[in-house]
Amino acid sequence: MSNGKKRMLRSQAWFDNPDNPGMTALYLERYLNFGLTREELQSGKPIIGIAQTGSDLSPCNRHHLELAKRVREGIREAGGICFEFPVHPIQETGKRPTATLDRNLAYLGLVELLYGYPLDGVVLTIGCDKTTPACLMAAATVNIPAIALSVGPMLNGWHKGERTGSGTIVWKAREMLAAEEIDTDGFFDLVASSAPSVGYCNTMGTATTMNSLAEALGMQLPGSAAIPAPYRERSQISYLTGKRIVEMVAEDLKPSDIMTRKAFENAIVVNSAIGGSTNAPIHLNAIARHLGVPLDNDDWQKLGHDVPLLVNLQPAGEYLGEDFHHAGGVPAVVAELMKADMLPNPDAMTVNGKPIGVNCEAVENLDANVIRPACDPMMAQAGFVNLKGNLFDSAIMKTSVISAEFRQRYLENPDDPNAFEGRAVVFEGPEDYHERIEDPSLDIDETCMLFIRGTGPIGYPGGAEVVNMQPPAHLIKKGITALPCIGDGRQSGTSGSPSILNASPEAAAGGGLALLKSGDRVRIDLNKGTADILIDDAELAARREALAAAGGFAYPAHQTPWQEIQRGLVEQFDKGMVLKPAVNYRDVGNSAPAVGSHAIPGIPRDNH
Repeated sequence: MSNGKKRMLRSQAWFDNPDNPGMTALYLERYLNFGLTREELQSGKPIIGIAQTGSDLSPCNRHHLELAKRVREGIREAGGICFEFPVHPIQETGKRPTATLDRNLAYLGLVELLYGYPLDGVVLTIGCDKTTPACLMAAATVNIPAIALSVGPMLNGWHKGERTGSGTIVWKAREMLAAEEIDTDGFFDLVASSAPSVGYCNTMGTATTMNSLAEALGMQLPGSAAIPAPYRERSQISYLTGKRIVEMVAEDLKPSDIMTRKAFENAIVVNSAIGGSTNAPIHLNAIARHLGVPLDNDDWQKLGHDVPLLVNLQPAGEYLGEDFHHAGGVPAVVAELMKADMLPNPDAMTVNGKPIGVNCEAVENLDANVIRPACDPMMAQAGFVNLKGNLFDSAIMKTSVISAEFRQRYLENPDDPNAFEGRAVVFEGPEDYHERIEDPSLDIDETCMLFIRGTGPIGYPGGAEVVNMQPPAHLIKKGITALPCIGDGRQSGTSGSPSILNASPEAAAGGGLALLKSGDRVRIDLNKGTADILIDDAELAARREALAAAGGFAYPAHQTPWQEIQRGLVEQFDKGMVLKPAVNYRDVGNSAPAVGSHAIPGIPRDNH
């Protein structure tokens, strides 16, 4: 925070450096060529970047191309100058082999932009799943004033009078297709009905989760996460966001002042209350590591497991994004948590310069069907369980989507409550699963567990959303729509499956999943937090020795330079899937080592 003294802006090192008129002229000259004036650039006004994630390749974020116009107006109104620039696109539904592969690539590019160009502050345009953590990770590393602006969810989807949620309806439509209740054309029409407008997923998928958590972390203006993309309020909050970042630069209010340990604790609790995605621990753990804030999957269970589910959104509930906004969005959830004394840190600072508790304490819940009071939740314990054992050191299970049918079948044995055992059926990636799931020789019944491996940060590469595996058609026709699914990949936040996923270390990194064989008995115990192959240590050691002798767990060859680079540097899911060297660089926009006798820490050396 500012001590009240007038600070030199970063941009002045480019455009108004009396110690080096030659370089100042060079920087000024080219930035005048599209119409800016020398008076503007040397006025002492802050230069604000708009990190533009919208593009035709990113339909979920594309509306930011329009919203940025209002951000610009807010910046100018508050006395700033705007520089808009592109961020590497990340589109969950469009990028192969997986959008997670590009999160760290976008992060790296944005770090270089924020550090190496004349920017005093930045508006981070967030939206589709991986865009939000990529932007927040970069802001954490560079640590110049930053504020996030969500693009907002799509309008509610509808089909034959019923809400259809993006992503979530895919799983229902697949079940209907497998049961021969619809044909292929009907399948396409049903799925397409869930995407009626600009914006990201209208369900509580990873996009709504991460945008809600960006607000819970304090990085968005209060109430801004849930506003649907086409609503007029979305353009209005864009204008206010532009105005606020100029004020933040004057106050020197930085990401490290906001995204503290207290803020992450709040975000974990909010995630449980909203029924947030299993991708959230990966991304928040990554952001925290770039700030040097301690956070791991044990924290997610300790702080979040006993928090009730308040938000009634698909896939855990009934409603969609417009309904969440009309009920009051994140501030109403926080207010309900505060009433029950469940928000751990109401004093955590936010981008508007006020604590989150002050922002939210008087907010009214406008629809108790959509946001339930803590005294009458949808579920009493809605957080994640962090499982450990000889299969992996850490894997997450989302309890808020455990259906009554699933719970009755697997978790309500009076002689062994909250635990189940079964025969493993192992698939080597999604291609193998799709090819063999209907193979009668596998003899898959309701007592089996489906495993998938080779789908993590190294093995896939990037970590694919493939752990939620549909049972074979003969079980679906009997009404069994979910078997226990376990894997070293991820699943979509829009999925309602209580899979055990994000297993770390993955098979490709030598994790226990690499040693599993089809036919093995496996035990999962939620009370003890364990997941184990039921074989003795000697057999496990012999399998590990045989795997090493065979050259280790096999995975596909690199297909691009970035795949090879990331595979050589990436951490496992439980550690945020960060690039190992990247976490050594913190606060670079203020403290990166200076070069030269007149240089300033945090300012790069001149380019000529």
